[in-house]
Amino acid sequence: MNKESYSPFSSVHPLDAFQYCPKCGSSHFLENNFKSKKCESCGFTYYFNSSAATAAFITCGERLLIARRAKEPSKGSWDLPGGFIDLYETAEEAIQREIKEETGLQVNNLHYLFSLPNIYPYSGMNIHTVDLFYHCVVNDISVLHPADDVDDLFFLEAKDIFPEKFGLQSIRKAVELWIKSTPSA
Repeated sequence: MNKESYSPFSSVHPLDAFQYCPKCGSSHFLENNFKSKKCESCGFTYYFNSSAATAAFITCGERLLIARRAKEPSKGSWDLPGGFIDLYETAEEAIQREIKEETGLQVNNLHYLFSLPNIYPYSGMNIHTVDLFYHCVVNDISVLHPADDVDDLFFLEAKDIFPEKFGLQSIRKAVELWIKSTPSA
């Protein structure tokens, strides 16, 4: 792999972790092109693609819901509620499920905003993701409570939000974009 031109995120290509063909187990699993490896034994070609994840800008009035991460990576840093999309799940179903799991909130009114690439370090590997960002408005926060991957939840006005406190690169960038688009910031 051309590691010098690979990415501003990382100097190690994710396909470097795959040494054996996942179909036949052969060690003749070699670079086919920048985004794939091909097995010389059975002919199988594996294309490495991003995993899909979601994150939510949940607002109540002019305040944004901030989560504090309970686990690595970036334990203790700020985050937005969200997570990986499960098999056979739409992005909308995933963000609703993740919000419910992490905050207790039931969200039915959500709007897609934008997406950003990210690298999520997990179990010694860098998982490449494309993060889909949504905006959700809630009026009833009486059931709000941190759970799952979240240690704490709190609302802040845009002027009190500091992007550098967000531990994940795509979330940090998304928050910067959100602050710029918020009139009261």
